[in-house]
Amino acid sequence: MENKTDPFIFRANNTADMPISAQDGPLHGLTLAVKDLFHINGLNTGAGNPDWLKTHPPATATSSVVTRLLTAGAQFLGKTLTDELAYSLNGQNFHYGTPLNYKAIERLPGGSSSGSAAAVASGEADIGLGTDTGGSVRVPASYNGLYGLRPTHGVVATDNMVALAPGFDTVGWLTRDLKTMNKVARVLLPEGTVSSPAKIHFSTELNHLVYHGKAIDNLVEHHTDMNFTPCAFSTSLLAKASDAFRVLQGREIWQQHGEWITKHNPNFAPDIKQRLNWCAGLTEEQQYIAQGYQQEVNQTMAVYLEDNHFLLVPTTPGPAPLLKTSAEDLVQYRNHLLGLTALAGLGGLPQLHIPLDTGTEAPLGFSLIGPGGTDMALIEHAFKLTGETP
Repeated sequence: MENKTDPFIFRANNTADMPISAQDGPLHGLTLAVKDLFHINGLNTGAGNPDWLKTHPPATATSSVVTRLLTAGAQFLGKTLTDELAYSLNGQNFHYGTPLNYKAIERLPGGSSSGSAAAVASGEADIGLGTDTGGSVRVPASYNGLYGLRPTHGVVATDNMVALAPGFDTVGWLTRDLKTMNKVARVLLPEGTVSSPAKIHFSTELNHLVYHGKAIDNLVEHHTDMNFTPCAFSTSLLAKASDAFRVLQGREIWQQHGEWITKHNPNFAPDIKQRLNWCAGLTEEQQYIAQGYQQEVNQTMAVYLEDNHFLLVPTTPGPAPLLKTSAEDLVQYRNHLLGLTALAGLGGLPQLHIPLDTGTEAPLGFSLIGPGGTDMALIEHAFKLTGETP
C-alpha cells in the first residue's frame, strides 16, 4: 500500500454548490479540512469505502458542525481521507492509500481522522475536523504532533454524518497550536466549569508502561507550581477497558451497519473485514460481561476525577508504528492502545492530547482527561502546562 501525499479525497473549488464561509467571525482567515464522514449538501460522502460511495446518494443536508464552523468564518478546503467506516486507528486505506505522516514519513499517520491530521500537520489546513469513537482524533494527534480534542460525549452534535457506534461517537478536531484549538472550542463547545487550581493525578506505573514515560515525568517535575498528585492505577484495568470497549463498540457497529454489509457485501481491507465479521458474531453474554468491565473502569475513573480533578495519561503507548509493521503486530498494538483510549471513551469523558517537544525522531505527547463537561477547563490547563498564551 503506497502513501497518499494528498490527504484530500475531494478538494473544493469555486462552483456555486460549495459551502460558503462567512466573511468575518472568530475563525475568519483559518482553513478547514473536513473528514469524509460529514455530510455536505450536494456532495457525496464516501466514508473511506468505494462501495459505500456507490450505494449512497449525494447528501441533501449539511452537518450542523460544519455549518457552525463556516458561519464562524472558517474557509472550507475539502473533504479528507478516512479509514473505512472510521473503523481503524492506523490511518491506512486499502482503496485510496495512506496519508503521509509529515512529522515521521516512515510511520503511520494514525486513523481514522488521518486525512484531517495530515492536512493540518502539512500546514495546508488550520483546522482538521474529525470524529473520535475509539481514539480517531487523539491517536492521529499524537502521531502527528498536533493538539486533538475528544469532547464530552454528546456536547457537539453528530447529525448528518456517517455514524460508527453512536454510543461512543464524538466530533473532535485537530490543530497545530493551542490558540486555534481554543478558538474552535469557543465556537463549538459550551463554556463549562473551570476548576482552578485543579488537582492533576498521574500514575508513574502507568506512564512507564509506555515509551515516553520519562518525558511525562520531566513535565511533572518542571511544573512544580501545579498540583500534580501521584495516584495508584491498576494496570490490569487497561486490559478490561480494551476488552469492554471493543465488544461494546462492536455490538453497536453491527447494529448500525450490519444490514448494509449483509445486503451489499462491500469490499473491505482484510483487517477491517476481519473485525466486522467478529462484530457480527458478538453475543448478548459478551455484551453483559463487557458492561461489567465498563462499570469497573468508570468507577475507577470517577475516583480520580471527583471534585473536578484531572488525570494525566499517555495518549498512545509510544510513537506511531512504522509503515512496515506486520498486520499481526498491529493487532496486538491496537489492543494495547485501546486500553488507553477507552479510559475516556467508556465514560464519555473529554480528553485533550497535548504534544510534547522531546527532540525525538517521532512525535510524542500526553493527555488530560477531565469529568464530563470540563472540556474548556482542559484547554485552560493546557495553556498553563505549555506556557502558550490564549
